[in-house]
Amino acid sequence: MLKPTNHRMNGFGSILNQVSRPARYVGGEWNSVIKDWDSIPTRIVLCYPDIYDIGMSNLALPILYEILNSQVDVLAERVYAPWVDMEAVLRKQDIPLFSLESKRPLKQFDVIAFSLGYELTYTNVVNILDLARIPLFSSQREYPYPLVIAGGSCALNPEPMADFIDLFAIGEGEEIMLELLGVFRAYRADKRELLTQAAKLKGVYVPSFYEVNYEKDGKTATFVPKTTEAAPKIERRIMTKLPPHFSKPVVPYIEVVHDHGAMEIQRGCTQGCRFCQAGMTYRPVRERGREEVIDEANKICANCGYGEISLLSLSTGDYPHIEQLIKDLSQQHYKDGLMLSLPSLRLDEKVTRLVDSLLPQGKINLTFAPEAGSARLRRVINKSISEELILDIMASLFDKGVASIKLYFMMGLPTEAMDDIEGIAMLAQKILHLRRDDRKRPTLRIGLSPLIPKPHTPFQWLAQEDEEQLTHKRELLQQKLRRQQIKMSWHDPKASRLEAALSRGDRRLGEVIFRAWQLGCRFDAWSEHFHYQKWLEAFEESGLDIAFYANRERSLHELLPWNHIDVGVTTEFLSREYDNLWQGKETPDCRYGKCNSCGLQRWQASCQHKHNMLSELPC
Repeated sequence: MLKPTNHRMNGFGSILNQVSRPARYVGGEWNSVIKDWDSIPTRIVLCYPDIYDIGMSNLALPILYEILNSQVDVLAERVYAPWVDMEAVLRKQDIPLFSLESKRPLKQFDVIAFSLGYELTYTNVVNILDLARIPLFSSQREYPYPLVIAGGSCALNPEPMADFIDLFAIGEGEEIMLELLGVFRAYRADKRELLTQAAKLKGVYVPSFYEVNYEKDGKTATFVPKTTEAAPKIERRIMTKLPPHFSKPVVPYIEVVHDHGAMEIQRGCTQGCRFCQAGMTYRPVRERGREEVIDEANKICANCGYGEISLLSLSTGDYPHIEQLIKDLSQQHYKDGLMLSLPSLRLDEKVTRLVDSLLPQGKINLTFAPEAGSARLRRVINKSISEELILDIMASLFDKGVASIKLYFMMGLPTEAMDDIEGIAMLAQKILHLRRDDRKRPTLRIGLSPLIPKPHTPFQWLAQEDEEQLTHKRELLQQKLRRQQIKMSWHDPKASRLEAALSRGDRRLGEVIFRAWQLGCRFDAWSEHFHYQKWLEAFEESGLDIAFYANRERSLHELLPWNHIDVGVTTEFLSREYDNLWQGKETPDCRYGKCNSCGLQRWQASCQHKHNMLSELPC
């Protein structure tokens, strides 16, 4: 066990005796970095606002952890949200929240950097600041309190958390963080000047430099910069070339959600699914070379001892060298018995060939997301695949010995009718009965979740269906599948409603989040700790209506709370796709055809001017 370095942690062992899974808090894991605190001038703590078990599976933190610790004058440590039992102990014994590596209170760090990947962790952010004895609101924090920054997919609509965060990094943080370090080194003792200089960086958003006004009906009226340094539009940072992948990730002591190595083989997706925020906001597609992937995967295996590597991408099957990559890695690690997993596979003809490459590994379980129960509705969401092709693929997979398949579907899609819901049941039944031999019948599971319209997608203007409609559809599907050997799970529509409200919220939701936290809300993503009524109470006490944010259709001309964030994909493209969805009109993948003019042409043209080698890079 790492020896506590802070005098307040002398009773560390007695703390661990009172909590479940104490290894979440001890630190000292293989590949963790411990630098001399007194000799390092810049100290940063990276925070994922959920428990260790989940946060250790997040890719953002290990990337920044390796980049920051490669700087000789920077120390980067980690902290995760303490589980409720640990929180109770910390509060009872009056111990401030501390980092894993040095056991130093967070208050002693210069920068606290949050990775925001899920809206239902927002109250955890507030709780972490409170446990750290740091003022919750940016306006209350001056030097020497830490600078509180945040990035991640949720930062693409930063407004709900604007009251709590000093600055947001918009886009890919690998470059932004190093530039921010330069500003921090020069202005660390003057917060106002630090924020002023940081706001000049592309991809940095300082909420306090903007004023928001609202109409009487609650819609956003104006969004105006208050200083000349504040840009009217914050452009998402996009890296022209992916940096070297981290090769020495920290190996957790305990089993975590994704307990294996991970290798990002490409970033971005051009499939154009209209509901998918990641598909819109991680463009353009940038691939790692096959030799680079092999080299980095070999390093991860050597440095961590993993027996499984997950090859990551938004659409792994679209990686142009995927079959050869699997073959090469399998041959190199044949004696080691290395397992390869391919998440995010799209249902298309390439799947069966990929399964052939994985067959030597033994038992194979696959997950796909048809999303809708009819071909018509799949065209609406721009995920067009015929039922005939789905059944052909499933039959081929079963013939190859695939043991288990899980299918994800959404409810509440635009133009959705009850026939589409029944179509899910009919499709599942047809898949289940592709094999008549009971001894070889595959395991089939179905996952259901309500549509959550997200910012920066063609669905951002849609209203989310209310709970009564969603519950009726779920019950119909349950009735249709009751006698079938199909396991079904679904996401709580109340939690989905809150997620929809927070994801499309404005700055006024900061008061709601704060009040919900005061009422005891934290770990809202965990069903046993989700208190919907407390959230409704927080909305009511703040003079706001959750339906206004979750269940209201927006006009194409409305000023949306995130309009000042330029992700690269233009509003013109999104509104064109919005029209196409109502017509059921497919937009083809620009990777294999003509450009769809999504807006990334601007970025590509700029890159071509600087780097001619990117001339064929797809948007």
